[in-house]
Amino acid sequence: MIKLFGFDQAFGVIDASPFVVKVNLFLRMVNIDFKVENHFSNLKKSPKNKLPFIQDEGKKIGDSHFILSYLTQKYQLQLDNFLTEEQKAQALLYAKAVEESLYWCLVYSRWAKDDTWRVVKDAFFSQMPVPFKWFIPPLIRKSVIKNLHGQGIGRHSETEVLTIADEHFSALSTLLGDKDYFFGPQPSSFDAVAYAMLCQFISVEYFNNFNHQAKKHQNLVRYCQRIEDKYYSE
Repeated sequence: MIKLFGFDQAFGVIDASPFVVKVNLFLRMVNIDFKVENHFSNLKKSPKNKLPFIQDEGKKIGDSHFILSYLTQKYQLQLDNFLTEEQKAQALLYAKAVEESLYWCLVYSRWAKDDTWRVVKDAFFSQMPVPFKWFIPPLIRKSVIKNLHGQGIGRHSETEVLTIADEHFSALSTLLGDKDYFFGPQPSSFDAVAYAMLCQFISVEYFNNFNHQAKKHQNLVRYCQRIEDKYYSE
């Protein structure tokens, strides 16, 4: 059986990482049985020192993009066969926008904002023994904020980052329209990408102004609920 290695449930969603959620949902969409193994220590086992990764018949595959490609090819999956070639190209570019732009807005909203940082610190580090929980979380936060600055999003004001995030929410809302899924009445692999990121803003239990902006788009809220009802209601 395939093993999916992630972090763990947090904030009311199945994993704090949208990339872990993406693989988890994809596996459910294509009805492949899998087992989840969650722990921060999984990072040490990962072939790319990042999560998620999967293990299939002793082979480890890292990075959510390559995991989905591997699964699709090995198991001859047909999830996206209904898409035209143009739609497949659109899905690829949409995914890049979500995972390489909106993602950094998510990181900013969790690690750079003081109010949400308190929630993140409690979720990720509350079980850490004293004295490590006193000095390790601030060090990790400082490193994440440095990465945000290096990536570029951290050079903007919070208002500017929020504007960027809302541009993505608005675009996704327009693309979805009144459809059940982004390319029509049935899901595609892009829906695994889209839900995985949107649930981190819409389905989480904490509240900040980024989540507020996402939830203004009622079709996106209904979209997340639709997927949760279909794939996570057991």
